[in-house]
Amino acid sequence: MFPGPKYTLAWGNTRRQEWDLSRGDPIEKLAGVLTGARKVAVLSGAGLSAESGVPTFRGKEGLWKQRNPVELATPEAFRADPELVWEFYNWRRQKILGVEPNPAHVALADLERRVPAFVHVTQNIDGLARRAGGENIIELHGNLFSTRCFECGREQPDLSGPVPFPTSCERCGGLVRPGVVWFGEPVPLLEDAIESLRDADLLFVVGTSAVVQPAASLAMVCKSAGAFVAEFNIEATPLSGRLDLQIVGPVGTTLPRVVARAFAGG
Repeated sequence: MFPGPKYTLAWGNTRRQEWDLSRGDPIEKLAGVLTGARKVAVLSGAGLSAESGVPTFRGKEGLWKQRNPVELATPEAFRADPELVWEFYNWRRQKILGVEPNPAHVALADLERRVPAFVHVTQNIDGLARRAGGENIIELHGNLFSTRCFECGREQPDLSGPVPFPTSCERCGGLVRPGVVWFGEPVPLLEDAIESLRDADLLFVVGTSAVVQPAASLAMVCKSAGAFVAEFNIEATPLSGRLDLQIVGPVGTTLPRVVARAFAGG
């Protein structure tokens, strides 16, 4: 029997209980919902990639040279010191190139191949879900390995290594910036994400802090449209009490277990 920590599961808004998986497997309930789902959607955040060793913005592990990375992820920071911002993003590129997708990424890619319809909306910019084999992915905040012109917005070819500073736009000569959505900027793919979630009958909310808007509201878009919404995280979030099911534990363990149980023998 599967050993491990206890997982907190909540059905609706009132019933919560801790389960020790060595004494039985309540994850079977969610596996049953998954087996009957026509369209499965996933909303993921930094917690999905944390087990791969990707630093998160929040917490002490998110510090870079004793700086708060949030302060470097703005258009204002780029205007003030573009070389420093590129130093930070090149450091992040090197960090991501040195890690691999974890079992949760792999489980989502496997799930995509097994269900009739699937979409993965992610706040992550690391590209690990694609490296794991995922295909129908909406990257709300862009991709760390793309670039675009700070002046005209032209997308530049993806690069796998450090971006030399300065790098100029091939069209207008403007300074090239990371191809990600910074704090204070609109999210171009938000409407696409909302539309992709509306007809899902099951949503997995995986590793998101549920505090960054507008992405944090997407789970409730799904739930209000009638979807069964299950949260996977290492701790409770502001969304936990409003969703159908909460599984607290390492997503690299809990998520693969649900997928494996749902499609055992298939």
